Amino acid sequence: MSRKKARDNAFKCIYELEFDNEKNIEKLLEFCYLENENQSDEKKYIDEVVSGVNKNIEKIDSIILSKLKNWSMDRIAKIDLAILRLAIYEIMYMDDIPVKVTANEAVELAKLYGNNDSKSFVNGVIAKVIESKE
Repeated sequence: MSRKKARDNAFKCIYELEFDNEKNIEKLLEFCYLENENQSDEKKYIDEVVSGVNKNIEKIDSIILSKLKNWSMDRIAKIDLAILRLAIYEIMYMDDIPVKVTANEAVELAKLYGNNDSKSFVNGVIAKVIESKE
């Protein structure tokens, strides 16, 4: 299994949820699996993360906002928001993934998909989340 590939696919699903008014997770995951030819262990991770983020989105978003001063959710780039939601879900709900791995992978996603400021923004928020969890 490639956790990196699975995480990338999960991020894309979480990002897509932002634009899916119906929040049809089953349909979204089915499309993801067909498009990316995911292995069963990758599907298990993606399903857990995407469903978990969707189920806990209010709590995750409140954690994000608690780490920012004078920001609203509308001000956060949708790419950055999806990366943060994924990373915070992993940090808060998946004890089998080291927080440093989650932080590094979130920054890598920000470098790959975000704008020039994404890497620093994501890294800063994730660092604050990790600090408050410890």
